[in-house]
Amino acid sequence: MGRLRYTLVADGSSDSCLIPILTWLLRESCGQRPVYGEFADLRRLPSPPRTLAERIERSVELFPCDLLFVHRDAERARAEDRIAEIRRAVKQTKAAALPVISVVPVRMQEAWLLIDDAALRHAAGNPNGRDPLNLPSVGTLEALPDAKGVLHELLRRATGLQGRRLASFNERLRVHRVAELIEDFRPLYRLTAFRRLAADVERTAQERGWSHSE
Repeated sequence: MGRLRYTLVADGSSDSCLIPILTWLLRESCGQRPVYGEFADLRRLPSPPRTLAERIERSVELFPCDLLFVHRDAERARAEDRIAEIRRAVKQTKAAALPVISVVPVRMQEAWLLIDDAALRHAAGNPNGRDPLNLPSVGTLEALPDAKGVLHELLRRATGLQGRRLASFNERLRVHRVAELIEDFRPLYRLTAFRRLAADVERTAQERGWSHSE
């Protein structure tokens, strides 16, 4: 059974927190097949690409893969418009020969990390903390206008720190750790955008013969 390599193209470095989610989805669809994901970090190139098509082209060149994920937050646009934008960009590149899956959370991908109290506490360095975090209910996550801000505030609250020690805490560095610590993303199936992504992953796995049922 050969390994499956995928690459994630995204807007910014913070979007690397999607890697554990995408790996989880692929393992759900591909069973025991080894899955390896890479985040296409293009920031340190001498001339970083600017357009989405350019980022996709350079990512495929520098991070060869069997499957390409392209992330864009929907933000104020419709998800369908973002997906169409990604497809247009892909057609201009060598990635057109690859299976490509669009990753388009309704607002921000950070909303997908607001599902696990224990993961937040461990990522904040205070696994035995007792301060209530009061995570939003899963059904409301797609309506959060600032999921990133909510996640950062909850990480700070989870530290149990105060004063100068809290001021020196860098919540931005802990976000990826939250994603790594979440073992089960099934609660996100209640969200439209996540169900769409999961269905695309499952369909692609079946079409490519990667599915555990093959």
